This record gives sequence, C-alpha cells and structure tokens, in this order.
Amino acid sequence: MSNLEIIKKFPKNFIFGTATSSYQIEGQKFGGCGLSNWDTFAKKKGKTFKGHNGSIACAHILNFEKDLDLVKECGLKAYRFSFSWPRLYPNQDGKINSLGLEFYDKLLDTLQEKNLLPFATFYHWDLPKYLDDKGGWTNLDTLKRFSEFSNLIMDKFGKRIHSIATINEPWCVSWLSHYWGEHAPGMKSIEATAKSMHNILLAHGNAVEIARDYGHKNVGIVLNKTHVIPQSSKEEDAFAAKIYDEIHNTWFDEAIFKGKYPINLLNILRPYMPKNYSNDLKIISKKIDWIGVNYYTRTIVKKDNNEKYFGFKALKGNLPKTDMGWEIYPEGLTEVIMKLIKNYSKKTPIYITENGMAHKETFENGKVVDIERINFYEKHLKEIKQLLNKGVPLRGFFAWSLLDNFEWAYGYSKDLD
Repeated sequence: MSNLEIIKKFPKNFIFGTATSSYQIEGQKFGGCGLSNWDTFAKKKGKTFKGHNGSIACAHILNFEKDLDLVKECGLKAYRFSFSWPRLYPNQDGKINSLGLEFYDKLLDTLQEKNLLPFATFYHWDLPKYLDDKGGWTNLDTLKRFSEFSNLIMDKFGKRIHSIATINEPWCVSWLSHYWGEHAPGMKSIEATAKSMHNILLAHGNAVEIARDYGHKNVGIVLNKTHVIPQSSKEEDAFAAKIYDEIHNTWFDEAIFKGKYPINLLNILRPYMPKNYSNDLKIISKKIDWIGVNYYTRTIVKKDNNEKYFGFKALKGNLPKTDMGWEIYPEGLTEVIMKLIKNYSKKTPIYITENGMAHKETFENGKVVDIERINFYEKHLKEIKQLLNKGVPLRGFFAWSLLDNFEWAYGYSKDLD
C-alpha cells in the first residue's frame, strides 16, 4: 500500500503538513538578522560539521514563496515554522528589526493566500548572541526578554497564527546543550543543566499566559520523545532506564501536566536548581490546548558506574538506522503516545510535529529514488492510523523536513527531505 493510499484512509480533518525552523533555513546573513548562539557555537572547532553554520542555509527569506509552493504542490494543509528571535531583536538595545517584521508579515500573508495553516513556534533554538553571552537559559534575564519577544509576536501576528508552540524540544535546549554539550552553548555542567531544564519550562509557562492575554485558544508545546528500553532485565539497568526516561520525557510531562517534577531525577538535580523553583510550577503547568510530539527513534540504556551524577549510558541498538545513526523503530511512536494518554491526558489533542529520516537518496533517469524514506513514513503512518482507530486524539502529522537544511551539529551533511 502506498503512502497516498494510507493517507486517504485518515479522517478528512486530520492535518498533514511539513516542518522547518528559522535558523535552519532562513539565512542569518539576510534581512538584518542578528547573531545567535549557533553562530557562536559553529565557530568553535569541532562543534558543527566542518564548521557549517546557518549564515545562508536555504536562503528561505529570499525564496519563501517558491518554498511554500512546494508545500502546496505536495497536497499538504499546514506549514510549521519558527520565528527567529535575533531576526526580530538583533541587538541588545531592544530595537525591533522592521525587516524581520516585514518578512514574517509576508510569510503569513503567503500562507493565507495558499490556504496553508500556520503552525508557529516561538523558540526553535536560535537565541540572540547578546543573551547567550550572558548565560542564556541559565540567566533569568533571558526569560524576561523571551516574554517581550513572545508579546511582540502575539501583538503583530497572533491573530493570523492557527496554532502556537511556545518551545520546540526543551530537552535539547537544556540537557543536550548544557550536560552533553552537543548543541549550543556546548556546556557540560550539572548546575547549568538543572537551571536550564527549569527555566525553559518557566519560559513556556510565561508564553502561554501571554498568548492567553491575547485571546489565543490553540497554544501548546513541542516535546521530543524517545521510547526508553533497559538493556537487560537487571534491576540496575531498569533503574538506569528510568532515570533516562525522566530526563528525556517525564521531567517535562510531569511539570506541564501535573505541576511537579519526577522524584528520582529531582533528588539528583535539587542541589543545583534555581532558588524557590517550586513557586514557578503553577505557571509552568498552565493549561495547554494541544501537545506536540517529535519522534524519531528509541533509546537503549544500561547502568554505568562511571557516569558521575546519573549512572546510565545510552547505547545504539542493532536495528537498521537512518543516516543520523538513529534506529528505525516505528513501534516506539505508539509507545510514547500511549504513555502520554495513560499518564497525563486522554483528551488533549496530539500532533506528531516532527517525524522523518535522514537518508542519501539516489537518482535514476532524472528521478529521485527514495524507497527507504517512503518505507519509513509508511510504517510510522500505519502506527498513527492504528492509534486513531483506538480513539487516540491525534490531530495531525508533520514531516521533517520541507528542505535539506542546516541540521545543527551535523551541518549540511544529511539529506532530510
């Protein structure tokens, strides 16, 4: 059965779309955009593939009309994008870049003309350099400035945005960037990790309140999910997997839906948490209208006595992998969705806000041969269809990505579309 035949079996109101983010496609050098944390990070030796950065990227700011034509030609209903914070506030003086406002104004007008639903993200990882230089997400001033940024978006564009995501993948913003150091700012500090894991959620809660002040009724957050599996049936591996699951998944789930943090991980992070952090949980757990799930792979975990604070090691399994080195495990999508439904909310609408694979396609007779990617999507769409048949409130699916883009630390070394 082809993907088109599978799609025809979905409800008519199920939304199919594609996703991008500002720094990965727009081109930082165009339109008066300021520098970001990723421009700083890319200059550090070995942090991105061959020092690649988003200076030009896909030059989307120059080609957005043609790019959106592609979305329309694919028969999709929605386009997920993000606002660039350094494009709108390029300097620390707080002056707004009129060229940035003009670009997003034209982008939203074009989406309306093409009858494409705008799914907008406030923050998809491009933090202004002047804030990154002062501690980024470990500094409370960043939260204040993010609220100003969120307020600007709502004031200028809020009425034209179908759906708002406050933050994209807070795990990547915090843990991946401040403990493993694989993303900007490239820190490896448990104190910075604890602060950023809390502060990014507080920024989310503040942004929800701002969107509500403008009367918006379709506000959510996008979480990247992984299905966590212990390497063995040993109790020590099971506990290591539980800790990793709390880091990657339930830290954010518990805070957003229940206004608390999972106890095992909190016991480790508590000495490094911001003062009076618990006072913020009421804001963090403000009601949201939908939840976004980005799903790519599973994670196998074992006990590791050499890991100083958390005692685990994430392993690569033996299943076929994408060019990112991620195992292809469609069943994990069902697992993470059912966990959300069981533990947090049976009624909150869910969107699969990212899913896809990096794969080097080939060409034959001038045509793309991309069977592996087609098969990848087919298997994941079947999982989604089965979830819909069970009554799970899935509302849409966004393919990552519209374009071959700057893929963060991997630079331009991966084919993503």
